[in-house]
Amino acid sequence: MSAIGSFAGCAAQQLLDIIAAITGTYYSKKYAAVVRRLGLPRAESSKGRGFIAIQIDGLSHSHLEAAMEMGYAPHLWRMLRRGEFLLQPWRSGLPCTTPAAQAGIMFGNNDDIPAFRWYDKDSGESIVCKPPRTLKSIQDRVSSGRPGILAGGSSFMNMFDGDAALSMFTLAAMNRKRFFESVRGLGFLLLFALNPFRSLKTIVLAVWEYLTDLVQHISASRRGQSRRPLHRSFPVFRVMSNVVFREIQTFAVMVDIYRGVPSIYTTFYGYDELAHHYGPLSRVALRALHAVDRCVRQVDSLRRVALTRQYDLYILSDHGMTSAQPFQLAYGQTLGELIRDLIGDGLRVNERSGDEQQGALQALYLMDELAAIEANVPPPLAHVPRRIRKLVAQRMPLSDEDRSSFDLLRCTDVVVHNSGSMSHVYFDVTPRQMNISEVASVYPSLMCELAAHPGIWLVIGREDQQVVVMSSEGVLQLDCPYRVEGKDPLADLPAPRVVAEQVRRLALFPHSGDLVLMGTYDPKSQVVSCFEQQWACHGGIGGPQEIAFMIIPHEVDWDLGEVAQATEIYPLFANRYALQPPGMGDSSAVLGWVGHGVVPARALSQAGTSPHLGASVEQQDVE
Repeated sequence: MSAIGSFAGCAAQQLLDIIAAITGTYYSKKYAAVVRRLGLPRAESSKGRGFIAIQIDGLSHSHLEAAMEMGYAPHLWRMLRRGEFLLQPWRSGLPCTTPAAQAGIMFGNNDDIPAFRWYDKDSGESIVCKPPRTLKSIQDRVSSGRPGILAGGSSFMNMFDGDAALSMFTLAAMNRKRFFESVRGLGFLLLFALNPFRSLKTIVLAVWEYLTDLVQHISASRRGQSRRPLHRSFPVFRVMSNVVFREIQTFAVMVDIYRGVPSIYTTFYGYDELAHHYGPLSRVALRALHAVDRCVRQVDSLRRVALTRQYDLYILSDHGMTSAQPFQLAYGQTLGELIRDLIGDGLRVNERSGDEQQGALQALYLMDELAAIEANVPPPLAHVPRRIRKLVAQRMPLSDEDRSSFDLLRCTDVVVHNSGSMSHVYFDVTPRQMNISEVASVYPSLMCELAAHPGIWLVIGREDQQVVVMSSEGVLQLDCPYRVEGKDPLADLPAPRVVAEQVRRLALFPHSGDLVLMGTYDPKSQVVSCFEQQWACHGGIGGPQEIAFMIIPHEVDWDLGEVAQATEIYPLFANRYALQPPGMGDSSAVLGWVGHGVVPARALSQAGTSPHLGASVEQQDVE
């Protein structure tokens, strides 16, 4: 019996080896043809382990666990069940937004990124982390003297490029490349012929997604429960975010796996976009997550074939999301209108809110790609991308936030910039940050009235370098040691001292508001008051929005339990994948550089270097 078992085992192994060889040959030939059509070179060297980081925007640790239990992330669940990967929560820090998190992960620095939108009192400029030139300026500042984790690699659909050699659909990239810019004439038809299933699937899914949104909107409107934005561009943005770019970026990652690119980072935005309006565990958002799970399965399956190099795979989020009640819906006025009413006397208020609208950013990418296709195809075919480009342009008129980049100087008394359940309030009586004593001298009762409002939990201000956190029940002074009068405003949080330090850091940013407000948080229901028209949000304090997740290979010895800021993720990649700052020629120099205060050296001691598991083949999952 043992001989028979041994023979059967050998036969099974040989069969798997044959299948792996056939699979490898097929995909090598297929992706070699694709790479030639796209005009992309093979990586210079395929030695050493590479990594692939797939970011799922806005998915908290607890919501991922719930989604897996409900069957909406079956591949992620299988990855964990097989014991090859571990799931760990980590704190993204304040603000829990994509710009701050990605800057921290990619460069180890997210200083003075106080929110998704903020105000520069000196220039009168409203900063929104959307225009490419704004994000490029932020990247130049935070990356000074630090190598990005994607040096020599690729960035797809990110806000920052992490020093990637190839950046597509990445806002901050100076070397941004069009995906189809090297494809000429009939090469487009040949490219689609090489991937007929993916091309057909993209078209079918796009039509299905548009019809789904239409049916959901009509059904909800009849019940008087529509949470979707009413602007006509939302269905188009939803199709682009949840279908078109999801399929393109998955395809791009798979192409780069074949090319042997050392580091690849891509972000899927569809879940975040829908969860804002329908809820983090709504069926609409979970369907978007399920589609991302399928993309992860395809990438993971091709990675296992190991065509060019071995890859470590990381699945992570940048922050979570907490269920929310819109402030305006609950109290009949916006936060800016409340402040105007409290102060009175003809006060002028400039209030800025609005969705992060990743779909709008993707529309810009789409028009850029269509322009490239229009320039490359023969004239009889050029009218097709030209017409699509015009239709997309008609669907996305300039918003107020987009126009702000052309109208920088403002004359107003109070500026209110909302980002989820957090708001930065600026008083234009002086171009510098105001102490709370100065705010009280100009608006004597404002802070007390704000703290007493049922929709506002915390009023945060500074007195020189001392940060003060006020609520309706008590005051916390973030000295050393901390001093509390009444009830500690942060006492109901699971880790109040960790959050207190994050609040202190945020409040001391040069461009944080004169006052920083946090919407009410109910720890029992896990619901916050949101200063935007959203039914789930992130950016502030309270609930799952603060806790991101990372799925890491079992052999990678990273303990994320002590991570309290996104910047502490950076040294883990910097150590394991031997990133080198300019002028440093060995990995030991990286340890010394990190230890000098750029990023916490503590996190480096947790970064292991053990090899990953061997590859296996799942041909049916790769397209």
